[in-house]
Amino acid sequence: MATYCVRRYLGLLKGRASLGWQKRKFADSARSDEAPDPTAVVTDLCRSRHFITGEQVEKDSLLAGWHGYGPLGMVLRRNLAEQWWRSMTTSRGQVFGLSTLHQAGSGGRKALKLVDGEALAVILKEKGQSVEQLTAEVERLLGASATLRTELLQGALEQYAHSLSLVNRKLPFGLAEMGVCYQPAAPDSEGTTRTGEAMLASLVWFSSPRTAGQWLDFWVRHRLQWWRKFATGASNFSSSDFQDECGTKGTRLYYSFPWGREPIETLQSLGDRELLETHQDNRAKLQCRDERKTVIPHVLSVSGNMDRGVLAYLYDSLQQLKKVDSKQRLHQRKVLKLHPSLAPVKVALDMGRGPTLELRQVPYRGGDAHSTSRLTVSPERNLSRFAQC
Repeated sequence: MATYCVRRYLGLLKGRASLGWQKRKFADSARSDEAPDPTAVVTDLCRSRHFITGEQVEKDSLLAGWHGYGPLGMVLRRNLAEQWWRSMTTSRGQVFGLSTLHQAGSGGRKALKLVDGEALAVILKEKGQSVEQLTAEVERLLGASATLRTELLQGALEQYAHSLSLVNRKLPFGLAEMGVCYQPAAPDSEGTTRTGEAMLASLVWFSSPRTAGQWLDFWVRHRLQWWRKFATGASNFSSSDFQDECGTKGTRLYYSFPWGREPIETLQSLGDRELLETHQDNRAKLQCRDERKTVIPHVLSVSGNMDRGVLAYLYDSLQQLKKVDSKQRLHQRKVLKLHPSLAPVKVALDMGRGPTLELRQVPYRGGDAHSTSRLTVSPERNLSRFAQC
């Protein structure tokens, strides 16, 4: 009887141990099958594959414009900018390109001042000043400081009157520009206040008050279709109406990142207020022809963030490929499948192992033809990992 009890007790212990081992096995299997954080995956890929550079490559720094671009990232942004410029200017006869200075004019509605830090320190350290004197000195310094633009709208408004001769004062027409703008200062993760940079693409469309609403609807549809054209998951791009603090209505285009939606482009119908303020209410100077009527045009602003667009397409292109080899081993690869029009590398040649002497001669034999076609060819083996770009 005692022997039977001991055997039964040992059997129960063995069953519990086996059950515990199976639970741990299933738990480990579940953890291994969990999808990795896409934000971390894209960040690691962008660093290792030379898309994005910077001391802090994370979500907040990418959105604030505190990062730079490596060789592949620079080409990706250039390709995106070229596609934007072609869709706005080359394919439309009534859109004209322009380029304004970074420090010209008033700099926009939310301009930043470039202040000499040493001059400001001298003013603050000077003793015996009253509050009124200190305020006057600081205001004088700010008045003499350069203005950094935060948007491209102001430059187009200032060039409006000079552009009327291009269209014989006939509406509608637009002015397009692309350039670097500076973002409002904000503290980073270490508490240091920094000013970000962003490559903005702007179209300022001038139309009659009668058709301003129709043009807003047209450009919202056009811009949303354009962003979706290069995406793998087109539904991640969406639009939503909004109203700013001044009561101006408009539409924002968003991309759904893993952490939530972020705006990539803003469209606003500004009326004629901004144009009149820029030209000191000189109505005779601003009048255009709408069929047989003479009107002051309404302004439609389309402003897209190219850096935010690059980030959106990098997240959109992330794919994880799985392959089982002949020994039933699972291999996983994380690749960025970008649209061919945006991809920095169009074709990559994996030479593998073995006799590759003839393959290595291919880039050099067709060097002249490749350069005239704007194709870059390299015999390096490590380029093969960019094949999926």
